[in-house]
Amino acid sequence: MSEKLEAYLEDISHYLSGRAEREEILSEIRSHVLEKAAQEYGGVDDASLGKVIAVYGPARRVAEKYLDENPIIAPAYRRYLARYTALLFGFHSLLTVFAIAFKKSFVMFPFLFMPRLGVIEALMYLPTAFLADLGLVALVLYFITQSKKDIKLPWPRFAVDIDEVKPPKRAVWNILGFVAMLAVTDFALYLFYKHRTIFFLNLDFTAPRLLLTPEAGRRISLIVIAMFVAGTAGLFVKIFTSSRWVDAFSNTISLALIGLLLRQPIDNAFAIAVRERLLSHIKLSLTIALLFIAVMVALDLIKNLVVIGRQRLARQ
Repeated sequence: MSEKLEAYLEDISHYLSGRAEREEILSEIRSHVLEKAAQEYGGVDDASLGKVIAVYGPARRVAEKYLDENPIIAPAYRRYLARYTALLFGFHSLLTVFAIAFKKSFVMFPFLFMPRLGVIEALMYLPTAFLADLGLVALVLYFITQSKKDIKLPWPRFAVDIDEVKPPKRAVWNILGFVAMLAVTDFALYLFYKHRTIFFLNLDFTAPRLLLTPEAGRRISLIVIAMFVAGTAGLFVKIFTSSRWVDAFSNTISLALIGLLLRQPIDNAFAIAVRERLLSHIKLSLTIALLFIAVMVALDLIKNLVVIGRQRLARQ
């Protein structure tokens, strides 16, 4: 048997699954190639087989013709891939904020392990978490597809189907938002440059009374300013594009900075005397407020990821 033909069949086999089905398909292709070489070129040799193989086309395209009726993930479930992955990743992102804020790990064996993370570690962890979530959803949908059973999966409603999503208006409102955020950011940077903090007890900036200690004020001010800068940059980019990737990236940065804020110690942060009972109320109120914001940002991140996934599927 020709080595060229066997190498061609070997290439095709890489794109096929299921041993019995693969052998059947390869046997059929082998017979067709040999028959075509004998009929059209008068014999079976390397030259005639090479011409027939060239007509057949690349190995991947040949394999795909046989896979049309046996997809890895059924077309009916492809929308679920994007939506379920977005749900899991949003949940993962929220747990990441909690792991940063409370400095604890979370274990839901065997489905989830959330290690204790710092902000830098969290930024490195989230892309891995996304790939793990995508892989888990794809694996479940693969097994459902291969089972050949009619399984109805729940369809979470976010009101983000493509026909329900209105393109964001970017002209006037984005420009106004950018100008407003730029002014706020510039003012915060001016205060920080002059006083090394943006938190004061009074509005007399010629003789200000600091709300926080110099170290705490500088540290927390830098985080808040970073949030202002990220928001300003996002609004600036959205003047020129309506891509949901801008919003998703902005959401991710915001979650990381919120997590960093939640990790800041409050006990000795105030430059004024604060009663212990009042301090505990302040800590609780700030934690609840930041967690609420984190939940809202995580939900918006889920929505943006679902829309991105639906748009990519619609273009296929």
